[in-house]
Amino acid sequence: MLNTIGQQKPERSRNEGAFDFAALRRREFARLDAQGHCYLDYTGSALYGVSQLREHQRLLSTGLFGNPHSDSSVARASTRVIEEARQAVLNFLGVDDRTHVVCFTANCSAAIKLVAESYPFGPERQLVLSADNHNSVNGIREYAARAGSSLGVLPLTESLELDDPAAVLGEVATRGGGLLAYPAQSNFSGVLHPLSLVQQARERGFDVLLDIAAYAPSHRISLAECPADFAVLSFYKLFGYPTGIGALVLRREAMRKLSRPWFAGGTVRYASVHANRYRLHDGAEGFEDGTPDFLGIAALPAGFSLLGEVSMDRLTVRVKDLAADLSWRLTSLSHANGRRVIRVYGPEDPARRGGAVTFNVLDATGHVVPYEQVESSAREAGISVRGGCFCNPGAAEKAFAVDLAHWGACLDTLDAHFTSRQFAACTGTHIGALRASVGLATDFADVARLADFLRQYAER
Repeated sequence: MLNTIGQQKPERSRNEGAFDFAALRRREFARLDAQGHCYLDYTGSALYGVSQLREHQRLLSTGLFGNPHSDSSVARASTRVIEEARQAVLNFLGVDDRTHVVCFTANCSAAIKLVAESYPFGPERQLVLSADNHNSVNGIREYAARAGSSLGVLPLTESLELDDPAAVLGEVATRGGGLLAYPAQSNFSGVLHPLSLVQQARERGFDVLLDIAAYAPSHRISLAECPADFAVLSFYKLFGYPTGIGALVLRREAMRKLSRPWFAGGTVRYASVHANRYRLHDGAEGFEDGTPDFLGIAALPAGFSLLGEVSMDRLTVRVKDLAADLSWRLTSLSHANGRRVIRVYGPEDPARRGGAVTFNVLDATGHVVPYEQVESSAREAGISVRGGCFCNPGAAEKAFAVDLAHWGACLDTLDAHFTSRQFAACTGTHIGALRASVGLATDFADVARLADFLRQYAER
């Protein structure tokens, strides 16, 4: 959808000066300006602050930490930092260990897989996915299909928002309950999907897996107010460091519905070869396969501390202002013939999006300039944006108006080594876009720099 906002420059929120983001950037992210780099890929990954590294280094250089699956003093030290990190996650999400459990995983995808492989799918328990989902969520359908579950899909509007999801879910619920999985914020378009759908789905007999990986880095979220049964995230999306750690946060009540299909080191209280028996740990340990990344987990509190210094409510306002300014600048670009230079995907009102703006560059005839060319030129100019479909085929199919009647046959003609040009020839349309996303370290000069860079396409 072509975004038509941008005729009038958006006003910044009145509390813009309530926190010194410029000082924070100088203190924590000085390397950006030292290297002259414009980083606009926050939906891909946040940037870490130097205070996180210093605190982690201090902890490691002064402490002794061993494998937590033991009872030595160094093992107990690791157990303590893991439990402190669990508490920090719960605090961030507005709940405590009386109602929720934090299971550390390798990433958000691994957290999703834990639910997918353990959920009691079957003919009486269906799977419902929003059309807008990361592929890590879409993959749940393979487990559901093996168990004989039916699959329902919540469709999207032209603006890439969920199309009356409560009504659609009500119709689907006539076939029984099951699992609904959708993102709080689209990783494709930045669209903010309604958190109220969680409670509406639960009232219709569904358990809910809420993907908060793109939402949580710039929004306060309380799992007490938004009672998702399963919430998944990756910490590098929140504050850049450490990488390789995610979490599945479960309501204790929902955790009892899961049945793990296997066991591994660390998950069992006992296992016997000759008796062919095992017993899983209760709680988080029963889901954490192998030895957790205890040294990486020890770095999490410093990341939460950095976000806490700013406050999530203040960061939400900052990101909203930056994204609105970015939308205005991009949609204000035009060719000499009056045609727009930029096509933005998603709703016209930036308040219905998070900190991501997804777009294509158009030439003077209205044709799409291949995103790969723009991404490459941006890279040479020291600007980081993301190109492609962002692992979100459902939103991409809607955004690029794919001919769904021939879509499957088209994909079947492609071999394992197809090129983007072959893909476009097969589909009859250009597939792929650019995504610019803002976050904690972004300033308005970064936004202006991207717009200035894209202005060259209006001058051709």
